[in-house]
Amino acid sequence: MTQWSGYLGLILQGALVTVELTLMGSVLALIMAFLAGMGRVSRFFILRAIATAYIEFFRGTSIFVQLFWAYFVLPFAGLSLTPLQAGVLALGLNVGAYAAEVVRGAILSVGREQYEACTALNLGRWQGMRHVILPQALLVMLPTFGNNAIELLKATSVVSLISLADLTFQAQVVRSQTGSTLMPFVSVLVIYFALALIISWGVRTLERRMARGLDGVRV
Repeated sequence: MTQWSGYLGLILQGALVTVELTLMGSVLALIMAFLAGMGRVSRFFILRAIATAYIEFFRGTSIFVQLFWAYFVLPFAGLSLTPLQAGVLALGLNVGAYAAEVVRGAILSVGREQYEACTALNLGRWQGMRHVILPQALLVMLPTFGNNAIELLKATSVVSLISLADLTFQAQVVRSQTGSTLMPFVSVLVIYFALALIISWGVRTLERRMARGLDGVRV
């Protein structure tokens, strides 16, 4: 029993690394999603082109290849990253590319009359976007952002390939040391599921709170 408690401690240490990766990767993904999503609806061709190139590249290539580039190839360009930094970079950029299309779609889903109201109130493009369009679009984005966050959580398992001691890596260590497959991978399954439930609950709670200030919106 004491031995298994020690192995469970290893798995929980890996869970902390997974949570850290998920939080930092989600922050980077959100930043990239809003930059690229708003770039896609920009009036300037160069911004639209850069945003489109970023989205298509990171959606069109494998997360495994992106991770290997971040960790093994960037050092040849003089940029050496720790396994954690490489994992956050690859996950954030990859998920951010998918979330950027969510941002674009949500902004375009806001009714034309809202843009006309901004013009009638003499609001500049940025002012109208910040105070009128984005607050309404954000409520549309939230459910899919929640899905993206859960996808990022599950994708953190790829960092075990660069020897970062995340949840999956530690489960493999326990399996190799004990010869047992059931205990470590049942533990990992339960922990991933619990973390996904926490994300879902947080997003739904945020949705309900934001919807209270918007007439006609039902969550």
